[in-house]
This record gives sequence, structure tokens and C-alpha cells, in this order.
Amino acid sequence: MSTTSSPGEARNTVASARVVDSTTRKRAGEVLDAEEIAGVVADFVHDRIPDYQMAAWLATIACTGLSTGELVALTRAYAMDGGHLDLSRVDGAVVDKHSTGGVGDTTTLIVVPVVAACGAPVAKMTGRALGFTGGTLDKLESIKGLRTSLPVEEIVPVLKSVGMVITGQSTDLTPGDGATYALRDVTGTVESIPLIAASIISKKFAVQADGLVLDVKTGSGALIRERHRAVELIQTMLDLARVFGLSARAVLSDMSQPLGPSVGNALEIRQALAVLRGERTPGLWDLCVTVCRQMLQSVDPLLTDEQAMAKIDRVLDDGSAYEMFVRWAVAQGAAAAALEAERFPTASNRYVVKAAESGWVTGIDPRVVGKAGLLVGAGRLTYDAPLDYGAGILLRHRVGDHVDKGDVLAELFYDRGDADTARSLVESAFRLGDRAVTAPSAVQQVFDPRGA
Repeated sequence: MSTTSSPGEARNTVASARVVDSTTRKRAGEVLDAEEIAGVVADFVHDRIPDYQMAAWLATIACTGLSTGELVALTRAYAMDGGHLDLSRVDGAVVDKHSTGGVGDTTTLIVVPVVAACGAPVAKMTGRALGFTGGTLDKLESIKGLRTSLPVEEIVPVLKSVGMVITGQSTDLTPGDGATYALRDVTGTVESIPLIAASIISKKFAVQADGLVLDVKTGSGALIRERHRAVELIQTMLDLARVFGLSARAVLSDMSQPLGPSVGNALEIRQALAVLRGERTPGLWDLCVTVCRQMLQSVDPLLTDEQAMAKIDRVLDDGSAYEMFVRWAVAQGAAAAALEAERFPTASNRYVVKAAESGWVTGIDPRVVGKAGLLVGAGRLTYDAPLDYGAGILLRHRVGDHVDKGDVLAELFYDRGDADTARSLVESAFRLGDRAVTAPSAVQQVFDPRGA
């Protein structure tokens, strides 16, 4: 029997030894140089090291953090060997946005067509679910026929012809981030500030839009729960964006309760379409209008709040925001009829959660609601788990509402999974009290060049 290793095996052995050494030294507190970081990411992209070794490397970064130089190097490595979108062919300044996600967060599905309908082209690369939060691509796959991952050569043509594009992150643009994104979801590294920052800014560097708005959540249902850490993430990303020549601003938003009433893929698409038809849903719309305004002002700094608001109101009232979404969906493969309510996936079973007593809704735990959705297939518990696009939760009340005994608090929709535990979770998510409370503002703070 020959003991000679093939060239491929030898390369893999060298790569494995390199990532183990890098992990060990990083755990001991050493600073990794840019070439080393780039090498580890490239080895993973090209399948020279296994998932478990990359997971250990990412987990070590999550525990020890990164210096500024290491963070810049990792961001650059994520985009290495990838291209950039050529937005010079698009008329007008192009704007992009990103949300760190949350429960009932359909902002992308609303603000992108609204801003595009206002005349500012929007290029949005987006991802799948991370942890208990919903992923925009997962939601969009509720629309029959819609192509959610465009080849890089089709992205700009769709943007030019429609005025907006939403697509999955392309391995042609950010191969390093694409390779590690799903791995973070199942290895306990989702909440790492440097890994979040590098992932987001690498994608934005690849898109290279003229303006960028970051929506960072804080509260019990956010990836980053503590306000001071959410602000740290914002400052980290704004600083990193400047290093890569991006003009960015940010919004700190509340996720102490679900942002919108719908939680689940098809349910959230329906909710977004309702807003685009003019429904000003409390909480959800409050954030959306702020993000829309910031996006418009990021490419037109002279635009006042009042002027931006007038544009936004007009495209909602005359139907052009909804029409923009339809035109975009058709351009990416869906039939217009696929957006009719009866065409969306629906669950066969429904469980109604009622108030056990009268009182004021003093809290709705978004993390608990999100976990309930996971249990019935609205999100992923494992790396490759299939989704049930019709499953989810419809919340009938928000914090600050008064309810009477027997009033419907929420509805759980399901076909499979652990429905009994999910029901219990939804019931436990609601807290009732005998005193009125004021719901927290959906928008906590705005970070823009004018200091607003």
C-alpha cells in the first residue's frame, strides 16, 4: 500500500495545521496578521479545511475579539477573490441598507420599494435566518417563482430596469462571508460584534453603494440585547465603513417586543405588502419611515425631514410603492398573481392564545415568540433544516394595549414541529399588568453626519 499523499491531501494537511496554529495563538492572546487571516478564510472558501476547524477559529474570535487591524483584515478577507458591482451604469446615486434582524422585522421588504419608488435606486444583498430571527431570503421564498439569488451579471440590469434589486449574497462578491455565514448560525458565534461587523461591511464594500443605512436592534429580541453593546456595534461598523470608503449612517431601534404583528415567512410577506398598500402598522411603520428618510437623505443630504416625508407619503398613497414591489418581483421571476393573498403558503392548523385575565399588556418577549416560530418550522434549528413557509405567529396586541379576559392575544399557525411547546411559549411571552404602560419607541437613536 502506498503511503504517498496526493498534492490535494498535502495542501489540506498544511491548511489544517495552519488554522489550528492560528486558533491556538489567537486563544493565547496573540494578534493575527492580515496575511494569516486572509489565508485561513481562503482555505475555508476553497474547501482545504473542514467546517469544525473553521468553527473553532470563529468561536475563538467570538471569545477573544479582534483588534482594529485584525477586523479590517477579516473584512477584506471576506471579500477577497470576489468582485464589486459596477453601479456606474445606474442613473442616480444608489443606496443600500442593512438590518441586524429581529422578530417580526420586515423593514427590508418595505423600505426598499418605498425608497426606490421615491426615485433613489436601491441595491440590497441579503441573507437567510440567523438564530431565532427571520431571514429576508427565507421570507421571499414564500413567493412562488421568485429568484432570490441572482448571478452577479444580472444584478445591475435588474437594478437599472426596475430601480431596486434584492438578492442573496453572491459567492462572486463576498466568497469568504458567504462560506462562513451559515456556519455562524449553528456554532454559537452569531452575537460576536467583530464577526457581525466584518460580515455586514464586507457585503456593503462589494456593493459599493453611494449611501448606506444600518439598522441595529437592541433589546431582548435582538442579536445584541444590551443597548451599550448595540451602540458599540454601530460605532464599529461606522468606523469600518469609513476605512472602506463607504458613506454610512445608522439607526438604533427597539426589539424589546416583536417589531411587527406577523412572525413567520409568508405571514411577514403579507404584512409587508399591507404596509406598501398604505397600512401604517404601529412600531413597524415607525421604524420603516425613519429608515426610509435616512436612506433618501444619505444620497441627498440637502433633503429636509419634511421633504423626505412628503415623498414617502406620496408613494404609499398613490400605490407606486406597492407597484414597485410587484415590478421587482416580476423582474426576478415571479408572476404578479403570485402576490395575491391566497397564493401564499398557509398552515392547516391554528391555535388561538387568549388573555387569561383583563389588564394591560406590559411586555411581549420577542425571543420567546421567535423560539416558538422555530419549533413549528418558521426558522431553522439545524444547518440544513427545511422551512415551513406557512408557519408562524400573528400577534393581535402590542405593549400598551388594554385587553379583556378572553380577548385574542395571538394566533399560532402550524403543520408540524413541536406545536404544544410552541403554544406554551406564545402564552408565556405575554405579560399582563393592572397598570397602563407606555410602549418603547421603535426608534431609539439616529446616527447621521448632521448629529440628528
